[in-house]
Amino acid sequence: MEQDKETEEETHHSVRTETAELVNGDLDKVDEVDDHSASQHSDRTGAENEDTEKTTETLQKSEEGHSEQKETNEQKLFKIASELLHTEKAYVARLNLLDQVFCTRMMEEANKGTFPLDVVKNIFSNISSIHAFHSQFLLPDLEKRMGEWASTPRIGDILQKLTPFLKMYAEYVKNFDKAMELLKQWTDRSPPFKAIIQEIQSQEICGSLTLQHHMLEPVQRVPRYEMLLKDYLKKLPQNDPDRSDAEKSLEIIATAATHSNSAIRKSENLKKLMEIYEMLGEEEDIVHPSNEFIKEGHIMKLAARNTSTMDRYLFLFNNMLLYCVPKFSLGGTKYTVRTRIGIDGMKVRETSNEDHPHTFQVSGKERTLELQAFQETIDIFQQKNESFKNALKDVEEVSVSKAELGKRAPRWIRDNEVTMCMKCREPFNAITRRRHHCRACGYVVCWKCSDNKVHLEYDNYKMNKVCKDCYSILTGEGVTEGRRKGILEIEAAQFTDSSIMCGFLQHSEKGGKLWQRVWCVIPEKECLVLYLYGAPQDVKALCTIPLLGYTVEDADTPASFRLTQSKFVHTFAAESEELKQRWLKVIRAAVTGEVPVRPETNGTLHPERKQKCTCKDNKDTQCLC
Repeated sequence: MEQDKETEEETHHSVRTETAELVNGDLDKVDEVDDHSASQHSDRTGAENEDTEKTTETLQKSEEGHSEQKETNEQKLFKIASELLHTEKAYVARLNLLDQVFCTRMMEEANKGTFPLDVVKNIFSNISSIHAFHSQFLLPDLEKRMGEWASTPRIGDILQKLTPFLKMYAEYVKNFDKAMELLKQWTDRSPPFKAIIQEIQSQEICGSLTLQHHMLEPVQRVPRYEMLLKDYLKKLPQNDPDRSDAEKSLEIIATAATHSNSAIRKSENLKKLMEIYEMLGEEEDIVHPSNEFIKEGHIMKLAARNTSTMDRYLFLFNNMLLYCVPKFSLGGTKYTVRTRIGIDGMKVRETSNEDHPHTFQVSGKERTLELQAFQETIDIFQQKNESFKNALKDVEEVSVSKAELGKRAPRWIRDNEVTMCMKCREPFNAITRRRHHCRACGYVVCWKCSDNKVHLEYDNYKMNKVCKDCYSILTGEGVTEGRRKGILEIEAAQFTDSSIMCGFLQHSEKGGKLWQRVWCVIPEKECLVLYLYGAPQDVKALCTIPLLGYTVEDADTPASFRLTQSKFVHTFAAESEELKQRWLKVIRAAVTGEVPVRPETNGTLHPERKQKCTCKDNKDTQCLC
């Protein structure tokens, strides 16, 4: 293929050189005639005045410019005709490869009974007829005409005579999808079939391209004729004798091209599928007419246990999302598929993370991923439609419903978002009570509460560690009667989603020197109570402070304040004076029995609730307010 391109470029260069010489030679003759006339004029009249010489020079330049423009236009017509000839030669070579190499070889094997003869016929359709037409009629006529171009500079008459035969492409284009499907089926089913194709593809004549790539050429050829002929007509003068034939030819070609337009779109999609197939090491079964490529690009993956990021790559199709890892390769860009997530049932929700902006969560039956888009991608995203437009539904809760438990991969709660087991509510430590994740609901639990295993559907029914509650739901065993929750056993996340104010503060009791960083929440439903949690996802509060009747005053340390009532003293310290004032505005209303109003802040808008973020200074967890 590269040799064909080099030959074509050399021929184009030769044509341009010859034409330029022809044009330059004619211009030199014009110069000689002009010089001769000027000499005779000088002999007859002698020396003229300066004004007459300037007038003569202006007229001479005008005549030369007109002649040069006329020749340039003819040169363009010659170049278009030359391009048609040379692309036709390359195309006939491809048709010969399909007909005389691939088809003939496979027909020989089919006649031996290696695989059905009808399979080969249905794959290659009427390629032999197309090859015969171009090699025996169209190409010889074009070669002959280009050899006579000096006396007969036209191609419209040839095309008008032969273009009606292009209707035979309708059969090939109509059969194209079926041919691709058969080719894939028998490549997977028959080792001899596959071996023959691979053997021919390895030959130099194939130019390192697959059979599918070569079979796309006939689909794309007719629109190529249409494009060249339109360009030819633009350069052709209105009164040129070839114009009538060229216009009639264009009408016929345009009609034939309509049969190829939809097939071209499919062929371009198939070509892209082949490229991705090769990038994935030819291991993923993605080359199928029903698969439609939508988008691809680099993405950052947020780790499930912490907030570190990893470079990843996504391929989005109409029916699946491929989550891939870049792989080192000397043979070009390669990727390894980590997870294939089906579009059916996929959910996409925007998330907020202080350390990593532009994050979102993709949740499918097979796996849940939290991803971060690059800033460049975000800029494009804001100008165009959403990439996950077809898959995006209404934003739903993070947790997996009981109906989907075990069928959909959960979103893992991060380790630093909890300080206690989300089931038994015992505090974690580094030795005797470490953190574990339930593979069904994604909660962080201790070893005692995750000492169960069940088969999970989203993980191809493999055994996975789950918490005791998920084990009871999935197996129906060991279901215990529920007990009434204590006043502190309310999950922080339930309040945070509908809070007047929430965020991290430093807390000290009774004016002591021991400070603890706590997650503070004033919920809308209990707006006169301040809840203190160890972390934003804890399922049990450390303590509660009924604010009604408390006295609020500034403390000694910067950005701090004190709540006092009788013998109870609570001191809080914020990250900044601004944050302190926002808390005081809410608390001062609550201690008097008034319903507090959510304060206006300079924070970012929460994507779901369209309100100001009140935990902007949070560095260890997601913004939840």
